[in-house]
Amino acid sequence: MTTPSVTELSLLKCLWKEQPLSAREIHERVVAELDWSYSSTRKTLDRMLEKGMVAQQALHGVNVYSATLEKVATLAAFAHDFGKRVMEMDAPLPVNMFTGSKLVDQGELAALEQLLQDWPEGKE
Repeated sequence: MTTPSVTELSLLKCLWKEQPLSAREIHERVVAELDWSYSSTRKTLDRMLEKGMVAQQALHGVNVYSATLEKVATLAAFAHDFGKRVMEMDAPLPVNMFTGSKLVDQGELAALEQLLQDWPEGKE
């Protein structure tokens, strides 16, 4: 799986909460976090489309985007990378680290824990 950049993750998080959205709608939801121009949002969406991270379709004459990367698997990849590369841990991060997250519900939290526990060593 292609691991998104931090800015790509911001756009994905927006889409995981609500999709499909137009580029303008996405931009309005992330501008405070990313502090960048609409053209930067468009360029990032274009790159994400090329990478297969998002899908695009026309809806009422407007191009809208949907995430194609699955939320829990993407978050597991980020958590695994953080634990291994940043924290230099060989064991998976404890799932209670994610308790209270506004991004995942209880079912997703359980799936995330399972993915982190079962993470194959060659899947880096």
